[in-house]
Amino acid sequence: MELDKMDENDWKYHGEGNKSLVVSHVQHSSVLRLLKYPSQDAEHSQQTTEQACRHIHSIVDFSKNVMKPLLGEAYVHSGEVVKLPLDFVRHLSLKVQQERPELRCDKVMDTFSGYALCLPNLTQLNACHFGDHRLPLCVEIKPKCGFLPFSVHISKECKRRVCRFCMHQHYKLANGKWKRQSRYCPLDLFSGNKQRMYIAVKHLLEEPQNNFKIFKGGELIFGCKDAAEQTPDMSALAQQLRPYFTHNAGLYKGHLSAKAVLNEFIQVVSSALLSSWSCSRTAEPKKAHPADARGYCEASPLHRDLLRNGNNSLSKDSVLSRILQVQMLDNLDIEGIYPLYKRVEQYLVEFPKERSRLQIDGPYNDSYLEKVKICPAEDDGSIEYAIGKVHQYRVAMTAKDCSVMITLAPCGEDQVLESTLEIQPAKPRLTYSVSILDLDPKPYDAIPYQHKLDSKIVNYYLRSTHSKQDRSASPSLLMEREERTLVFHPV
Repeated sequence: MELDKMDENDWKYHGEGNKSLVVSHVQHSSVLRLLKYPSQDAEHSQQTTEQACRHIHSIVDFSKNVMKPLLGEAYVHSGEVVKLPLDFVRHLSLKVQQERPELRCDKVMDTFSGYALCLPNLTQLNACHFGDHRLPLCVEIKPKCGFLPFSVHISKECKRRVCRFCMHQHYKLANGKWKRQSRYCPLDLFSGNKQRMYIAVKHLLEEPQNNFKIFKGGELIFGCKDAAEQTPDMSALAQQLRPYFTHNAGLYKGHLSAKAVLNEFIQVVSSALLSSWSCSRTAEPKKAHPADARGYCEASPLHRDLLRNGNNSLSKDSVLSRILQVQMLDNLDIEGIYPLYKRVEQYLVEFPKERSRLQIDGPYNDSYLEKVKICPAEDDGSIEYAIGKVHQYRVAMTAKDCSVMITLAPCGEDQVLESTLEIQPAKPRLTYSVSILDLDPKPYDAIPYQHKLDSKIVNYYLRSTHSKQDRSASPSLLMEREERTLVFHPV
């Protein structure tokens, strides 16, 4: 990328979250991620420039030095910091403004610093050239927390039975964040049980909120806008996906029915989430965690039907297993972490110069990772234990809020594939890559807010639900399973 020849017309709006905006290059497989600020911060441009520089570098360092070793080299792409011409950034901001969702416009793109994060465009399988006319598909999933808390510090028993995502749905609906409640439960997706995973992905399709998106050739073709009124159009989505599933099974009047297309698609997504970079067709998959009572959420519509089926496990190197292992660094829950946070705060009142040694604000380097890894198992009353658990909690929170990108591309019939990378050989043949993104460090100073929010969510859930809702999955949802070929292909 030639920084001195940047043209805003070579870039297009790609999407945005709460803290950053992303644009993608119209020809090259790269994206730029730029920070956003409340509009009033525009008055402090010099301060904003310094903050942006530190923030962008901290994102890269945290991703590269902390999350990549924990999640796996193959899954994480940290990117690099770039300094863009300010004229280019200002023109780019004006160009994309009209494409931004109205509800996101309470913040403005950083046009003061010029700092941005350059990353590969994970919606495209750039390294794969099979001569196929079909554009690559990309599925982005934000799976959220995949286990029920088991800490002795938990004060409300419902937290041991109902997952955070399902409880939070009630709170979000009451506050107008969403118009409809999602039936998706993260514990079903993380279960490793193919039936539960199938229904989890199906529920994401039915109510994607900001947890599920589909891109085709880098263009968003499916996803829910904030507080969207309309329900997703499944027929239109099936029409977009139909060219990727062209074999004979499920034909209706010469082509696959919408139901069959979506069934095929969900099976492919589930297979990608279960596959690992290191597994072979003949290898016995290693189990990440056994099925137990913590693997089921009482709010899920599936827990009663599938509770007795068992065999819930993830292969050790699957992307879901990697994420879950890092999430479970939070073994105290926010209720156990908050007193340790206050212990650290009190210590800093007495010894303010220790803030740097404890690496509360970074740097996110090997030393920080070591603090995460070697934290004592038992509380000995020390500041080292307290800060170690706080660091673990922050890392776990990042894993609870990350996104998984599954990029799929059709393989030609004559394409030679490595047999050890094939999974369930059959038609259609697909190559794919899996990546993890949205790996920013969670702010240390946000712990008090997270403690209050947790209390609000739990208390509202208890008020709004007076008895357990006995729901079960319809047998018709569990369509007959058909085999697919998936081939891992590194980005």
